[in-house]
Amino acid sequence: MEARTYASAVLEAIVLPEAGAGLHRLRAFGHDLLRTPDEPAIHQTDPFFWGAYVMAPWCNRLDAAPIRVGSRLVDLASNFPDGSAIHGQVYARPWRVDEEGRLTIRAGGDAWPWRYQVDQQLAVSGAELRIQLALTNIDDEPMPAGLGLHPWFRRPLHLAIHARNVFRNNLNSEARPRPVNGPFDLRALGDMPNELDATWTNLSDPAVELAWPVGVRATLHIEASSAFVAAASPSSMDAVAVEPQTNAPQGLRRLLAGESGGLTMLAPRKTLSLVVRLAFEEVSH
Repeated sequence: MEARTYASAVLEAIVLPEAGAGLHRLRAFGHDLLRTPDEPAIHQTDPFFWGAYVMAPWCNRLDAAPIRVGSRLVDLASNFPDGSAIHGQVYARPWRVDEEGRLTIRAGGDAWPWRYQVDQQLAVSGAELRIQLALTNIDDEPMPAGLGLHPWFRRPLHLAIHARNVFRNNLNSEARPRPVNGPFDLRALGDMPNELDATWTNLSDPAVELAWPVGVRATLHIEASSAFVAAASPSSMDAVAVEPQTNAPQGLRRLLAGESGGLTMLAPRKTLSLVVRLAFEEVSH
């Protein structure tokens, strides 16, 4: 499988255009920081639990049931054991590389009845990785839209999510976020408790801090009109998911019900953007 490498003297990012344009490997100061499979093809056969992949045209979970949005019928099939339609449509499909090195894909016009284009531009400069994502509505009617990135960062790991509020359950997501408290208050750098699966909002900058005992630290910065961080810490996994995104779980329900964190209604030929910057540093340990 063909790979594209973005690298500096201290940072290397390997992307697989044929496998959802996902990050296969991220190495800083000689240390692997993503959960990376031995075989790149696993990103296509088992896409949800490796590397870092793009989520579009929605993030997190939607109901796998028919629902009408204006004149269009959304009728998504479940792609996850919990019965939901999760993480969009482009996480494992082949993307193309254009003349300027941008990764791009067109999809939709099916169970997701609007046509859209997703573009990804990566750049490595020194110890910083910049990922710029853009979701464009190429249909002739307004489209609900969400955009995100889903990295699995290797454990052992300390993290902090600098947020004032949280939707505490990504599977059965409540209408309004609550103030962070108890195990959901992750504003101090430390271990993330096992079995959390929630979405944080009202973020500061940096939104997230990460620290590995090998002597690598990172700050995660988000640039978006609406920003959230979903995170999951399954005890069965040797990694933690930390997902910058533009909507909360059940984003279509939220949009139609007027709840906070809904998908963005994107007019024809308009673009929803998300920029994620990861700045790394080497520290003594």
